[in-house]
Amino acid sequence: MKKYYIQKSPFIVPTTDGKLIEEHFGLASVISELSIARMIAPPKWSEPFQTPDFDEYTYIIKGKKQFNIDGKLVVLEAGESIKILKGTRVQYSNPFNKECEYIAICLPAFSMDLVNREA
Repeated sequence: MKKYYIQKSPFIVPTTDGKLIEEHFGLASVISELSIARMIAPPKWSEPFQTPDFDEYTYIIKGKKQFNIDGKLVVLEAGESIKILKGTRVQYSNPFNKECEYIAICLPAFSMDLVNREA
């Protein structure tokens, strides 16, 4: 039995907001207990506040990304990372003029049932 899996064709998650999501492992691609996705958030992108039932780790590859964490604004730049604990109210955005490329890891794996987005 092979003891590894090389992901060569990540699942492209359909979006309506211009954001690219390439899920390498998770519930939409190679079923896994965690999810790993490469993302590109376009300039001026944002999503609603959410209070996920998973820990989320983010590593910025290029550009900048803004986090509104329980009302505190945090901006990360390329080479920086953050862990946001499950149960934390957070909003992700890229209010800047350049796209932001980053890696997101969720444990347990990302699921719309666990993200708890606000209307």
